[in-house]
Amino acid sequence: MKRTLVALTGLLALGLTACGGGGDPLAGGQSGAPAAGPPAAADVIKVGSANFTESRLLAEIYSQALEAKGVKVERSFGIGSREVYFPALQDGSIDLIPEYTGNLLQEIDPQATVTASDQVYQELTAKLPDPLIVLDQSAAEDKDAVVITQETAQRYNARSIADLAPHCGEIVFGGPPEFAERPYGLPGIERLYNCTFADFRSLDAGGPLTVAALTDGTIQAADLFTTDPTIADRGWVALEDPQNNFAAQNVVPLVNESKVNDQVRQTLNAISAALTTDALLQLNREVANAAENTMPDVAKNWLTANNLG
Repeated sequence: MKRTLVALTGLLALGLTACGGGGDPLAGGQSGAPAAGPPAAADVIKVGSANFTESRLLAEIYSQALEAKGVKVERSFGIGSREVYFPALQDGSIDLIPEYTGNLLQEIDPQATVTASDQVYQELTAKLPDPLIVLDQSAAEDKDAVVITQETAQRYNARSIADLAPHCGEIVFGGPPEFAERPYGLPGIERLYNCTFADFRSLDAGGPLTVAALTDGTIQAADLFTTDPTIADRGWVALEDPQNNFAAQNVVPLVNESKVNDQVRQTLNAISAALTTDALLQLNREVANAAENTMPDVAKNWLTANNLG
C-alpha cells in the first residue's frame, strides 16, 4: 500500500510539472525531449548529492548517463550530510543519489556489525525502508580513514589506528560535525581502540578546511576519504583499521523504486559495472586539478571513454 501511494504521488507531481509547475533553481542540464522515452515513472528523475566533491561528481555522472538515454534530469547537488539528504529521499524531494554501502547501512541500523562488502550489500538491501532501493554496487570503494601526516606517523611509529591509540590523548582530531556522533566516527574509534582524542574540531567532509588544518598542525589526525588524491600527493598516512571500524564502502545508486524502469536500471548498473576504485581516484584528481565548472566535462569524458554516454 505504501509503495502504491508513493507511485501515485509521483505521478501527480509529474502532472503538475507538465502544467507549468515551478522547478528547482538548481535543476539543469536536460539534453532534449526523448522521442520514445522510458515509461512515465522515470521521465523526470531528481538527482541529488551530498556536500563533497566526489558525491557531486558521481551525481553528475548519473545525470549525464540518464540524459543520454532520454531521461529528463533535475539536479540538486550539495544538499548536505546523510542526516539531511536521506529524509529528502524518503519524502520525494530527490529521487536518486550516489551512496556508500557501509555508512548507509549504519545510518539505517546503527547496530549493524557486518563489514565485508557482500555482507554489507546483502544486509543493506534487506533493511532499506520503502520506497528506497539500491541498484548494483560498484567495485569502487571510498572509505573514511584516520589520516595523519608522515611526521606524526614517524613520531608515534604508527601505521594503524591501534598503533596510534596509546597517544590519542595528545592528538586533536578533525572532521565533519556528524563524525562526532556517527557509530563509525568517534564512538566507534573509542569503543574498538580505546582511543579518546584530546579534542575534536568540527570542520568539513574531507574538504579544504580539514586539509588545511592537518597541513598547518591545527589538528594532528583527520577523517579523510581514501580516494582523496591529497593523501598520496602530500605523503600522508591513511592508518590501517584492523578492527574494521570502517565497513566496506562500495559506491551504489540509492533510488526511489517508483522511478526505476528497465532503462534506468540498466543505465545505472552499467556505471557501477565500469567504476573502479582506481578510476574514482583518477576522477577526483582530475576535478581537483581543474576549475569547479569543469566537473561536467570530467564526468562526460569518463562516460565517453567507457561507452556509457
